[in-house]
Amino acid sequence: MRVFVTGATGFIGSAVVKELIGAGHQVLGLVRSEEKVAALTAAGAEAHRGSLEDLDSLKAGAARSDGVIHLAFNHDFSTFAANCEDDRRVIAALGSALAGSDKPLIVTSGTAMASTVPGELAREDGPVISSKVNPRAASEEAAAAVAAEGGNVSVVRLPQVHDTVRQGLVTYAIALAREKGVSAYVEEGRNRWAAAPILDVARLYRLVLEKAEPGSKYHAVAEEGVTQREIAEVIGRGLKVPVKSIATGEAGAHFGWLGLFVGHDMPASSEQTRRKLGWQPVGPGLIADLEAMDYGV
Repeated sequence: MRVFVTGATGFIGSAVVKELIGAGHQVLGLVRSEEKVAALTAAGAEAHRGSLEDLDSLKAGAARSDGVIHLAFNHDFSTFAANCEDDRRVIAALGSALAGSDKPLIVTSGTAMASTVPGELAREDGPVISSKVNPRAASEEAAAAVAAEGGNVSVVRLPQVHDTVRQGLVTYAIALAREKGVSAYVEEGRNRWAAAPILDVARLYRLVLEKAEPGSKYHAVAEEGVTQREIAEVIGRGLKVPVKSIATGEAGAHFGWLGLFVGHDMPASSEQTRRKLGWQPVGPGLIADLEAMDYGV
């Protein structure tokens, strides 16, 4: 297949591009700078100039392809709600370019978009929260709108995706601990974050492209939940800084925007995903990657 990939040179996107090409697919990657063109070409893909703001460029890339994997997202959390609404428009544009065909559109979301009873695992077929509760749910609402028009759309929900360089929200927790000289968690730190290694996540995207059932949701989850205290403790060891508990009422002041997430319990299951697609994660766990990374101290 010829696959249009947004975010093709990003952390996850670059791994997905490599996985797709290794499996015999052709990749058309969205890029906005000459530097990114060179990187994508070196990876064996074709560059498509454009941006998330240029909806016509997105439609043109989708129209040239046999399927679309949408990974790009603006991670500036100071404008988080606006970024989520931008993603809604991007997904609508991609869906319109594929209208009337069976070409797959894979949309990216997060495991926290599955509505759960506190303490329970988020599951693929569970109810979805509203964008009024979490703005990021706009992506899944947009996917549902494309599906309602007959589009072949599916959703991949991501946990904390990691290697020894980046680890999703944990990367920001490391930067904060470095800045403040302390690695913190909220209360007893028992809240959990699901996680998965980057190469396993890239393989899942390929499997969804090749095998997904229209309208399905898939969880890229290798570990159902790693406690916040475990994460804080390994960061503390790596940075050689103290580890301490922060009261819930003080979390906002200490963590800033990260305080919106750091105390939340976000475990998730991938049992349905594994059964339907035959996906079996084999990479290292989150704590192992955090132990192996270079903290520069």
